[in-house]
Amino acid sequence: MLDWVDGVLIFLALLGLYAAIVYLLYKAGRIGPDRALTLFGPALMLKTRRGRGWLERMGRFRRFWSVVADVGLLLAGIAMLLIVSLLVWEGYLVTQIPASAAPTPQEALGLPGINPIIPLGYGLVAIVVGIVLHELAHGIVARSQGVGVRSLGILWFIVPVGAFVEQEEQEMKDAPRRVRGRIAAAGILANFVLAVLFFSAGSLLVAGSVHPNANGVGIGAVLSGGPAANASLAPGDIILVLNGSPTLDNRALYDALAKTTPGESIQVQYYSVSTGTTQTTTVKLAPNPYSAGRGFLGVGIVPLTPTQTVSTLTSPLTDSSGPLVGAVTWIILPLAGLEPLSGTTTTFFHLTGAGAVLGTSNFWIAVNLLYWLSWMNLLLGLSNALPLVPLDGGLLFRDFATSLLSRLRKGWDAATLEGVAGRLSVGASLLVVFLLAWQFLAPHL
Repeated sequence: MLDWVDGVLIFLALLGLYAAIVYLLYKAGRIGPDRALTLFGPALMLKTRRGRGWLERMGRFRRFWSVVADVGLLLAGIAMLLIVSLLVWEGYLVTQIPASAAPTPQEALGLPGINPIIPLGYGLVAIVVGIVLHELAHGIVARSQGVGVRSLGILWFIVPVGAFVEQEEQEMKDAPRRVRGRIAAAGILANFVLAVLFFSAGSLLVAGSVHPNANGVGIGAVLSGGPAANASLAPGDIILVLNGSPTLDNRALYDALAKTTPGESIQVQYYSVSTGTTQTTTVKLAPNPYSAGRGFLGVGIVPLTPTQTVSTLTSPLTDSSGPLVGAVTWIILPLAGLEPLSGTTTTFFHLTGAGAVLGTSNFWIAVNLLYWLSWMNLLLGLSNALPLVPLDGGLLFRDFATSLLSRLRKGWDAATLEGVAGRLSVGASLLVVFLLAWQFLAPHL
């Protein structure tokens, strides 16, 4: 409860400071429709006309960008169905959890430093790169389709929350639905392409340089005064065999411990991070405080073994449990405390090749940055595909609805089609808002 209150207070303080700055700028005459600073709802738009020539040059390849944007339209439609289905599924799951496990308000915002799983440094770089390139894609495709661009800039609300490429509004309204759809889908496609590119770069870097010290279960923490500590086991060590049973994964370790009893002395073979060698020691187990009758080792193990961590970072779709499980595991690495990789978790590995040349610290900074660049672009692509006005998905949904209705209701005129599609778009937006709010409300009902 304290964390929730602290998060709200911090947000309110930042909101108050932001509002005061905007007010002072407005009173000083620095904000207005003909100024470089303009209000867009509560957000501040920092506009410039520079860069339009570059968009013009990039957009002259009309045929190429039309094909690319059509692929984006297809992917955006698939992403829209996927993310809405995910929200519905999560809406059911949250009805099964207690109020104590409900998501916090901070988790509702995908903002670095505010959302507890998104680190400030890596997250801020990733979100700025993702949003800027997202908007540039809109601008390039707009020019390739003959739609003018007024200005470019950054959208600021407490922190940078986006970039924008401002198209000529009337030209967008007059453009055919297919053209509007191409422009809207371009940003979503850009984020998905960037997610793949950054993932591929990170995968190649890890695959070519990172090697687990041993194939076993990594120790993340050791209970002071516990059985493992008394036997000189330490964080960073890797358990290879426990009481005669190989421990190739966490389940194997749990199963081996389940066969032990309090006070029993067992043999533990492990890789010692301090000596760089494999050693064997005898551990006298204590009573298990969580399961009566079982032995207690007194260690905290990392959710994934070092071998599994490397596999997840390099080829999650080849996971032994299937590509879906592998992809989800890659996505939730931050929830498992494995992204960003730092401290004890990096000592499970040794580096060769390019990694060794970079040095341990710089290497892991590069790996973490590539992971978050990929992760944030995937998040941006999926979130922008939501059928929620004013996101790209909101515009796409309205045009999708208009196109479908024109086929089903051939007798309707353009005004009727637009009116019905508009109401459906509002309904879809309200549904998305409800599903998002439901994640936080349902556990308390």
